[in-house]
Order: sequence, then C-alpha cells, then structure tokens
Amino acid sequence: MGNKDLVLLVLIAVCVFEGCYCKTVTYDHRALVIDGKRRVLQSGSIHYPRSMPEVWPEIIRKSKEGGLDVIETYVFWNNHEPVRGEYYFEGRFDLVRFVKTVQEAGLLVHLRIGPYACAEWNYGGFPVWLHFIPGIQFRTTNDLFKNEMKRFLAKIVSLMKEANLFAPQGGPIILAQVENEYGNVEWAYGVGGELYVKWAAETAVSLNTSVPWVMCQQEDAPDPIINTCNGFYCDQFTPNSPSKPKMWTENYSGWFLAFGNAIPYRPVEDLAFSVARFFETGGTFQNYYMYFGGTNFERTAGGPLVATSYDYDAPIDEYGFIRQPKWGHLRGLHKAIKQCEEFLISSDPTYLKLGKNLEAHIYYRTSNECAAFLANFDSSLDANVTFNGNSYFLPAWSVSILPDCKNVIFNTAKVVSQRNLHGVSFSGTTSVNEFSLSSSAWSWYKEEVGVSSNHSFIKPGLLEQINTTKDNSDYLWYTTSINVKESIVPGQEKEAFLHIGSLGHAALVFVNKRLVGFGFGNHEDASFNLSEKISLNQGDNTLDILSMMIGLQNYGPWFDIAGAGIYSVILADLKKTSKDDLSSGQWTYQVGVEGEYIGLDKISLANSSLWIQGNRLPVNRSLIWYKATFLAPEGKGPLSLDLASMGKGQAWVNGQSIGRYWPAYLAPSTGCTTNCDYRGAYDASKCLRNCGQPAQTLYHIPRTWVHSGKNLLVLHEELGGDPSKISLLTRTGQEVCAHVSEADPPPADSWQPNLEFMSQSSQVRLTCEQGWHISMINFASFGTPRGHCGTFNPGNCHANVLSVVQQACIGQEGCAIPVSTARLGDPCPGVLKSLAIEALCSY
Repeated sequence: MGNKDLVLLVLIAVCVFEGCYCKTVTYDHRALVIDGKRRVLQSGSIHYPRSMPEVWPEIIRKSKEGGLDVIETYVFWNNHEPVRGEYYFEGRFDLVRFVKTVQEAGLLVHLRIGPYACAEWNYGGFPVWLHFIPGIQFRTTNDLFKNEMKRFLAKIVSLMKEANLFAPQGGPIILAQVENEYGNVEWAYGVGGELYVKWAAETAVSLNTSVPWVMCQQEDAPDPIINTCNGFYCDQFTPNSPSKPKMWTENYSGWFLAFGNAIPYRPVEDLAFSVARFFETGGTFQNYYMYFGGTNFERTAGGPLVATSYDYDAPIDEYGFIRQPKWGHLRGLHKAIKQCEEFLISSDPTYLKLGKNLEAHIYYRTSNECAAFLANFDSSLDANVTFNGNSYFLPAWSVSILPDCKNVIFNTAKVVSQRNLHGVSFSGTTSVNEFSLSSSAWSWYKEEVGVSSNHSFIKPGLLEQINTTKDNSDYLWYTTSINVKESIVPGQEKEAFLHIGSLGHAALVFVNKRLVGFGFGNHEDASFNLSEKISLNQGDNTLDILSMMIGLQNYGPWFDIAGAGIYSVILADLKKTSKDDLSSGQWTYQVGVEGEYIGLDKISLANSSLWIQGNRLPVNRSLIWYKATFLAPEGKGPLSLDLASMGKGQAWVNGQSIGRYWPAYLAPSTGCTTNCDYRGAYDASKCLRNCGQPAQTLYHIPRTWVHSGKNLLVLHEELGGDPSKISLLTRTGQEVCAHVSEADPPPADSWQPNLEFMSQSSQVRLTCEQGWHISMINFASFGTPRGHCGTFNPGNCHANVLSVVQQACIGQEGCAIPVSTARLGDPCPGVLKSLAIEALCSY
C-alpha cells in the first residue's frame, strides 16, 4: 500500500468514526453546488447572542421543522474582542458551540463574519476601542483599519478551522460573508471605497476557507465573490456575472422596533409571495432576516433608539414560540418549493406571458416533465388564467406552485395553516398567568443630581459624548454655574429662557437640582432642541444636564464618527434682547451616574444598607433606583416583565441586564391599520400596530436567569414611574385556531408525483408547542361558519363536529382532520363547506 492510499484510508476512518461528512462547496450560474449536486436552499437568520445557549437547540429544531436548510448568523466583533487582543467566546457568545448546535440538528451554516454587521447592534458590531486608534478611518482604504479587520477575520476563520467547522472539514459552514451592505454607502467613500471592496474580497479569499464567499448589496463584488441581494423583494435581482447564482441573503420577515415608533409587521401572504417570486425567476438560495429575532440584552441594541425587543415579526417570536400563521404558511411554501427542486436545478426558467401582470415560469427536467410557477403580480385584481389547457384562479399578488405543471399544491395568498388566537406571546387571559409585584417589599436609592468630586473632571467648552464616555456608560453629566449679578426683589426669582441643542439622544435638565425639562430625539433623527422657561436666584445657580445615549449608531456612511451629546447651551432673557452663550464656558463632567459607580445592579449589594425601605414607596421620581425580590413561577418557559408603569431606564434580574426600557415614549397616534392589505409592494411603514402606545412594555427574562427561591430585580428609573404596578408574566397555554375550506388544496407535503392530487381532501392541522397537548376544543363547526379566530360562530349551514374533533385531538400534541363530508357528514349538499376549529394547548 502506497503512502497516498494510507492517507486516504486514514481520512476515511476519521470521517467514519468521528461522524464527519466531508463536503465540497462550489457554485455555478444556477446554484450552490454541494458534493457535486446543485441545491435549492431555504435559510434563516438566528443571532446567537440574542438568546441563551440553553434554548439554541429548541429554536434550531423549530427552524428545521419549518423547512429551513441553513442557519445564517453575523459574528459580533465588539463582544468577541471587547478589549484589543482580549477575546471572549463564552456563554451566549460561544460561537463554536452555536455552529456545532446547528450541525447537530443536521443543518448548514452561512457565517457572516463581516466584521461590520449593522444588525441594529451597538456600533454595527465594531468595538468602540477601534474608534480611538489615532488616524483610523473605518471601511475605506485605511491601513490601520484594514490591519485590524484582517486580524479579526483571520481570528474567526482560524477558530472555525480549529473546530473543523468548514464544510470541507466535515463541518456545516458552506458560505462565509465579508463586509456587509457596503454597496449602499460606497458612494460616500469615493475611490477609497472601490479599492476597499477589492481589498476585502482578496483578503477573504486569501484565508483559504474552501467555501464560497459572498458580499451582499455589492454590485462590484469581484470574482470569485458572489454578490447577493438584500431587500423586501429580490425577484428582479441579477448577479454581476453570468457564472454566479441568484442568491438572497436578507428577506425581511418584518422590521426592527425603535422606541417611539409603532410596531411594524409584514403579512405572511406578502412574505410568501416574495419568496415564491424569487424562486420562480431563477433564485436558488433565500434567507429570512430574521427567522428568530430574539432580544437585545444589556446595552447591545444599536442606535439611535433601537428597542430591546428584536422580535422582527419573525416566524419564531422573541421568546422562542412559533408565530402562526407565519411559520406554518412558510413551511407549506418550503415544502412546495422542495417538491420542485429537481426541476429548479435542471434548467433555467422558461418565461410565458399569461396576460396583464400575469406570467408563468416553467422549469423542465425533460421535455415531458416540468414544474411551473404561475404569478399574478397585480396589486388589486384577481384573475383566471389558462395554462397547459387548464384553468387556474390566481388571487391578486399571489403565486401558485405546480410541481407537475398541473396540480396547484400551494398558493401564497391562501393561508390554511393554523393561527395563534393572540398575535403576541403574552397576550390573552386563558393562557397567561400574571404575578403582580405590588406586594413585594420594594427598596429604593435616590441619586444625587449632578457630578461627584470623585469621578468628575473640568474642561472648557462642551465635549462630544461618545469620545468622552467611550461607551462605558449611557450617561454623561454636563454641569456648570449660572451667575445672576443683578439685584432681585427678595422672595422673587429671575425668569429666563434656556435653549439646549443636542446631537442626541436624550437629556434631563436640572436647574438648582430641580428637574426643569426632558428632551429627546427619535430613531430617524436623534438630535433635538429643548427650550424651557426657567427661574434663577440671585448669585450662583447650578445647571446640570444628564445626556443619555440609547445605542450607538449602527448604519449609514461614516456612521462611526456620528456624534452625540450637548453642543449648545444658551441663556436668553424673556424679551430675547440679550443672550448668554454658555457653550464655551467652563464645564464639569462625569461619565456615568452615581448608582453605576456604587454598583447597585449587582447581587453583592442586594442587602446593602444603602437601600432604603419604608411604608411610602416614592413613585414618579427621576434618577431613582428600585429593588425587589420575586419568586419565579413554576415551569420551564420564558418569563416576561411588564414595565408599562415605568418611564425610562434599565433593568437587571439577578445581576443580568435585560436591557433598556422606555414605555413613556409613545408612538404617533396615526398611521396604523386594523387590517393591512398584503397586496402591493411592502415597506417598513406600510403595516403598523400600537399607534399611540409604547413600542415595548414587555421585557424578556430568560428562564435560565432565574432560580428557585428569591430572585433580585433592580431598576434604574430615569424619568419617573411606579414599580408597584410591575408584574411578571408566564405562558401556561396556547390558543390556536384554523379555518379550511373544501376548495383549499391539500397540504403541500402530501403531494406525490403521478397521483391525482386534487382528489385528496384539504385538512385542518393543529399543532401545539413541543411538550404541550390539546386540552380543550372551544369551537368546532363544519358547514358555513362565520367570523374569525376568537369570534367564530356557526353559519346557516352547521354540523356539530365537536365530538369528532375531540376524539382526534384531545390529549395529542397535534392532530389532522380531513375537510370532507365522508368524515364530517354533509349538512347542506351542494354548498361549499369549511371546517373551523378553536382549541387550547396546555402543559
């Protein structure tokens, strides 16, 4: 036996005994090619730091059951290298563990190393220390930046190689990404930007991952980098080379949430339409951004004013529960597309015009075998079309999928999957337990306004906030003195106007230690001006301004040098005839607030004598810390903290930060719709809810953060609130419903070639979360039931099928009921009938 044969035998033995599956990953003009075979791949974004390692397997399992093949994640430089040269890969930042968890589930990975992430993550994922390297310029042909970027790219690639996680090593990573959406801002960097793109591509390829690299939103991505599309729709996207496949790295399942804004959502009919159109027109890789959004714990939320919840209206919600009907409808879509895979990888599509805003794309495997997509992209008009001699009904803004060019097994506008009775995990009364903290023994600590001598320093003029705090705290005190020299009648005060200009993001203003104003910006423009009428005493008066950050900016050209903090302070008399510009005077500064220096959020100070306890809890006070203990409800599921009674601040449970809160900031009262029409092009402002309400009142507490016995809750309240009205919520059940007609197609996964598909019955399928079971059927009617989930009532034609449904479903984790007269009887012959069911899942 020769040496080469021996090496081959050893390699085979290692793969067999260690369970690795060696892969080659390349691409051609149609698709990614894995082990010599083109693949049609559904992918979903899950960011490992936005959930706990203990729930990763469950979230990934649900993703796989939803029909995903690939999990996509960014890599977050600022949390992996918080200090230059000091790396952190523990806890929820354990990247290797996350990738291995995906592999154990049998899924693949797209690793978006960047290292710029955006992702509504603090500073876009860049470490703040990078900003303070003298002479550095981000994301351009700057040697200082390129050296740091290359070093981190190499670190992550090396980490993955050491763990054998790239596909050719037997790992799950089939794709890597360098940079991120740079094409959206490249214009601002001129020639330096063009050179930077070429350098980034060359650097990525030089790392020898043996898997393809991509650049998203990068039309000038040089070969062999694949340029990919991001957006709400990518069916019209074309790669920059005929040798590259059509890939979609970010299909937004909803949109992110910002304090002060209404809650955006994306109808699943439109999301499914966008996916079907993409594969119809030649796409073979599509990724949902996000499939699970999670939570911006601690101060990881980007800015300005990105909320703590990163739910994103994703198929799996912030708490890890399946969101229906989004998850189920997309699962049916994935099954339908998978039925067409052999056709999609065998040929380019053949286009056929069917009428105005009507078209078909046909994929042939042989001259006699084909799959087809029929599309109606009119935003209002339904249509009947003829294809291959058969007539098909196409609702407006929909795509029908025919895996045999004959049978429709899925239409994007026909949602037959089950629905959640309530759209939010912790809404509803029968499936949520609420535990009030009103009886808790609250303690408090009232902060002093202004700076303390131990941590302050004096500088002339107004300092920019980020350069001063280095993001070690959200807070920066600006303190100065206002001297009133003229005589004032005893017992009276001098009135004046105080004008403050800020780059953002919010500020509390105190005159003589009394709160006189609060100013703030918004996500779209964090800067603001604040004008207040104030009263001054004769002699010296103190002016204290607490400037607040709510996440470092994460997007835009040169976003890394965007400023924050106070830039102008002017005092004017009431007649506005004279002004005193205080901006250039002497100012005293302090980074952070008193409670941070003391460490009031720490468990070690829970029993400190600093905390005050009494019969009258001070409420609606600014700059106050609160502390209480609570017993965790029984169960294994996540908890939610209702902070609707609070103003603005931060919260900790057992020393772990659950993030920033700001219920006092209400969304505009207009712009929301009760029923958003999915038809027509979607954007982030089209479908909104909760107008006139806070963006977020419920805050995620991971179950692993609490324990039996007493748990510590600490709040730092900035504006004023009432902690006695805080409550803790837990899920005890899940109310689900479904309404399916005889005319609806059978489930896509029941289709088999060469069978008369439409002779099969449609089905009502109900499924509970794993470990839960159907405990009650609240409504069941076959005939012409009316209403919607939660308001169903029997129609004129009604068969009471309660006993049939109970027999099939009670005690089961899931059940399926054929919508057929053979099973359910025929209460009204000759009438099109449907089956409506409402059920309760519980532990």
